[in-house]
Amino acid sequence: MAIKRNRRFQAEIPTSSMSDIMFFLFLFFLIISTLANPNVIKLTLPKASSNETTNKDHLTLSVTEDKVYFVNKVEVPFDQLEQTLYEKTTASNDKIVVVRVPAENKVQDLIDLMQMGVKLKLNFVIATEK
Repeated sequence: MAIKRNRRFQAEIPTSSMSDIMFFLFLFFLIISTLANPNVIKLTLPKASSNETTNKDHLTLSVTEDKVYFVNKVEVPFDQLEQTLYEKTTASNDKIVVVRVPAENKVQDLIDLMQMGVKLKLNFVIATEK
C-alpha cells in the first residue's frame, strides 16, 4: 500500500538579501548626492524672482561675508585676484565669470569686482537664489 504524503510544493521568494541591496543603494545615493554639490562655499545669495541657468563649466568667483575670495574653490588674496582671473580666463578661453556674493555684503564689494571685470573685459554673471 502506498502512503501518500501531504507535502505540497510552495513557491518562495527569498527576500533576505533585498534589504542588504537597498541599504547599499541608499548609501550610494547619499554619498553621491553630497558630492554632486558644485559649490562647497556656503553663501546666502541674493533673491531674484526669475533665474536663468548657465553652464557649470564657467569660472566661479565666490566672496564670503568676511571678504575672503575664492576662484573655483581656491582661496586667493584680493591683491592677486585680478592676475588670477586673467590667467584662468585666458587659459580656458572663457570670458564668463559667475560671481557669488552674499546678500549681506556691501554693494561696493560687488562694484570693486565689476570694475576688475571691465578692466579685463570679462562678462560677469551674478548668482542668485529663486
